[in-house]
Amino acid sequence: CQYAILTPGKWSALWCCESSSPSSLEGNKPGLPKKILANNLEDKHLCNSCLKILRRPLQAQCGHRFCSFCFNKIVSSGPQKCSACIKEDLFEDPTSILREGGAFPDNAARREVEALAAVCPNEGCTWTGNIKEYEVNHEGKCDFTIILCPSCKELMRSNELERHSERECPERTLNCKYCKEPFHFKNIKAHDEICPKYPLICEGCAKKKIPREKYVDHIKFCSKFRAPCRFHVVGCDTSVEKEKIHDHERACSYEHLNLLLHFIMGIKVSLESLQPQNLELAGHKIHELHRALRELELKLGQLTLGVGAPVQGACAPALPTPALPLKVSTFENIVCVLNRELERSCTTMEAYNRQHRLDQDKVEILNNKVRQLERTVGLRDLSIVEMEGKMKEMSAATFDGIFVWKISDFTKKRQDAIAGRAPAMFSPAFYTSKYGYKMCLRIYLNGDGAGRGTHLSLFFVVMRGHSDALLKWPFNQKVTLMLLDQNNREHIIDAFRPDISSSSFQRPVSDMNIASGCPLFCPLPKLDSKNSYIRDDTIFIKAIVDLTGL
Repeated sequence: CQYAILTPGKWSALWCCESSSPSSLEGNKPGLPKKILANNLEDKHLCNSCLKILRRPLQAQCGHRFCSFCFNKIVSSGPQKCSACIKEDLFEDPTSILREGGAFPDNAARREVEALAAVCPNEGCTWTGNIKEYEVNHEGKCDFTIILCPSCKELMRSNELERHSERECPERTLNCKYCKEPFHFKNIKAHDEICPKYPLICEGCAKKKIPREKYVDHIKFCSKFRAPCRFHVVGCDTSVEKEKIHDHERACSYEHLNLLLHFIMGIKVSLESLQPQNLELAGHKIHELHRALRELELKLGQLTLGVGAPVQGACAPALPTPALPLKVSTFENIVCVLNRELERSCTTMEAYNRQHRLDQDKVEILNNKVRQLERTVGLRDLSIVEMEGKMKEMSAATFDGIFVWKISDFTKKRQDAIAGRAPAMFSPAFYTSKYGYKMCLRIYLNGDGAGRGTHLSLFFVVMRGHSDALLKWPFNQKVTLMLLDQNNREHIIDAFRPDISSSSFQRPVSDMNIASGCPLFCPLPKLDSKNSYIRDDTIFIKAIVDLTGL
């Protein structure tokens, strides 16, 4: 042991020289994980604080070794007693007191540790070397490191992140190939509904690839587009090509007039039931009364002039004097009656106008209620759709660890996988029991990883369930995967027992763990040739989970 030969005098001299470690030797990370060692682990290679393999080791005055990071963390709040000395019952004050600057870099131990044989602890990685090479060239750079997707928070290997971000992440951002605008993958259908450049097909002339923003202009001039008849507002349900609309109106003129008559009569009945007389007729009547009143006033003025003329001059013709006052009085009475009638008509018109405004307010209130009810119905429809999805999922679920997955439209789904539109498919969930493990299958119809383009890849996925807290983890049940021969002769079978050190079989922290299974499950040429695995464009996948020990 290197610290046993140092006398207190030598320690004092060394203390002055090494009161502060060179910054180049100070680490900023705790110790290395034990599982990177290819050989047996010795206690002298462990940090006395984090109990991991020493990284940039420092030796304290008491002789115990610490990672540079761990030592600086311990003394950052002031001098501390060495927990290793206390544990070994070798505590000696002040030798066993750890303080800032109270340790020196142990380069001999560092060289010894860095020369140890190492392997990568990440599942699937075959890297080997020594610890120094691991720190310099491999740590933090391994393609098999398990990381979180920054968008959807799903766990995956580092080398899968690029493919996941481009093809599988439900939160990935895409650029519309038509309008070039960015949108989230989950909103692809909603974007297609509003994209101004999205290509549409004319229902009339069958012209393709018409941008949505130009579709309205196209159908205005398209002679083959079927439009509703102009009399559809009165009940004509016929849709006619634009070039034939005039022929339709000539051929159905009697029917159109009959519909129009019924419509007008209905309006008349509705108006008569709402108010005593039509507002427009009342307006015409008032207008006529005003005109008659003006004519009567004009005549009355003329008669008045006729009465005063004999007094002012002798040139007026002689008229019977007693008749004029009588006529004037008569016309005055008529004007008074007409004025009263006009006032009543004006009052009636104002009442009708007020009632009309009240009716409009009521109609607006009813329209608001209708819109509110429509929103409520829309939300309820969404709830029903969501509930139907859950019901469908529950109806497909099994609770005995055996699940048969029927995949129809195999040819179309295979083409979607080849084109990259839908490279992977998930099965409905199934369970080992009502309160057991929740699982599903994931299939790549054009292969994945080592099997891409050559094999059908089939994987088993452990999902987060309601009863996970009651179950034994990691998941350790044997899994058998089968592609069923529909003649019941030669099924394609593969089986595996979970690697309990893999994160795929630990208790899920997200909706589902990383899939694990068979990337080379079935060669694709076996499905392309004449076979009994595909019938009526349908295949059947079967999964059997061994329930022994549950």
